[in-house]
Amino acid sequence: MPINKIALQEQLLEIINQKITKLEQLIDDTRTSNNDTKSSMGDKYETGREMLQQQINNLQIQLNELQQQHNLLKNIKLSEKKVVSLGSYVKTSLSDFFVSVSLGEIKFEDKKLYVISDKSPIAQALLNHKTGDIVSFNKQNISILEIY
Repeated sequence: MPINKIALQEQLLEIINQKITKLEQLIDDTRTSNNDTKSSMGDKYETGREMLQQQINNLQIQLNELQQQHNLLKNIKLSEKKVVSLGSYVKTSLSDFFVSVSLGEIKFEDKKLYVISDKSPIAQALLNHKTGDIVSFNKQNISILEIY
C-alpha cells in the first residue's frame, strides 16, 4: 500500500518547526541572561558573558541548520520514484526509510521509520538502486522491497 508522503512531509515539517521554536526561545533566553549579566555585573565578568555569547553562536548555527532542513524538506519532490533518490520512501528487509533530512527514528501511521539524509551512510548504500535490488551495508545484505 503506497505511503502518504504528503502527510509524512507535513509531520516532519511540524517536527522541525517545533525544534526551531524551541531553539529560538533558548536563544532569546540566553540573550536575556547575557544582557542581565552585562547590566548587573559590570565589566569584571567578561569571561561569563563571552561564554554565553559562544553558546548563543552555537545555538544560532543549530537554528540555521534546522532552517536549511526545513527548506530542503519543503521543496522535496514527492512523486513516486523508480530508484532510490531524495524524496523516496524505501521499504527494505531491514527497516523503512524516508530519504530527505536527518531526523532519525519517528513513528508515522503507527509504523516506525527512519528519516535519513541522502548523505547518510545507509542512504548512500541505497541511492540509485531499484525494487528487488540487494545492497550491502555494514556487512549485511539488505533487500529493497518497495520504493514510493
